[in-house]
Amino acid sequence: MSQKQIIGLIPAAGKARRILPLPCSKEIFPVGFEPMGKNHVSRPKVVSQYLLESMRIADATRVFIVIRDGKWDIPAYFADGNTLDMHIAYLIMRLPFGVPYTLNQAYPFIKDALVLFGFPDIIFQPEDAFVKLLDKQTETDSDMVLGLFPVNQRHSGDMVVLDDSGRIKDIEINPKSTNLKLTWIIAVWTWNFSVFMHEYIQDITKTAYLEEKFKKRKSSQELFFSELINAALEKNLHIETVLFSKGVYLDVGTPENLVKAVRDHV
Repeated sequence: MSQKQIIGLIPAAGKARRILPLPCSKEIFPVGFEPMGKNHVSRPKVVSQYLLESMRIADATRVFIVIRDGKWDIPAYFADGNTLDMHIAYLIMRLPFGVPYTLNQAYPFIKDALVLFGFPDIIFQPEDAFVKLLDKQTETDSDMVLGLFPVNQRHSGDMVVLDDSGRIKDIEINPKSTNLKLTWIIAVWTWNFSVFMHEYIQDITKTAYLEEKFKKRKSSQELFFSELINAALEKNLHIETVLFSKGVYLDVGTPENLVKAVRDHV
């Protein structure tokens, strides 16, 4: 594989506790409709398809979706990805300690690739956002590019701190209150960051009693992906951003947002 090979990477191992009970995995909950077949008859469109389509616009034809045991309805639905003009493969999460651990399952399969990353329960605009991130990565030769969006709900998600020159300085993880106005939704990274993530996880996994320690930790104390980004900043990895000042997003992982998503996409 060459450095310019583009691969999509999607974590889909969560339990969707905030919106239980569900009749299916959250990632394939229907949100909207799309025309299909020769007669263009409307058929349900599932939430994670929006992310996959955005990746396809950026020329990602290969995607790894990381699932946990029991979420077999996801591969049953998307199968090999042919209907989306993509090649989709599925990996199984091994350690339930957060998104970085989930994504690290793809490490043996993404050598030298540019990775497109997004959350399968977040719908965002513009659709070509990944294209902009790839352009920025090519322009700057950076290790990672984050897609920044104005926060559309008060104190929602991880908040990005920029310095006076507009470079990313830090990420505040789900603060209870803040005056910050930007969050990150999607990312592109190179093999350098993939290696950093793998080695970072290896290092903390080798720490004495870690596995026993994690067994005792509450789910709210998992390793967040933004923690990994902050660690990369401390190690001086080159991280750039693209601001979508008119961009919008909706996280359907809460009951109220799921209702809004279904209503908005009818």
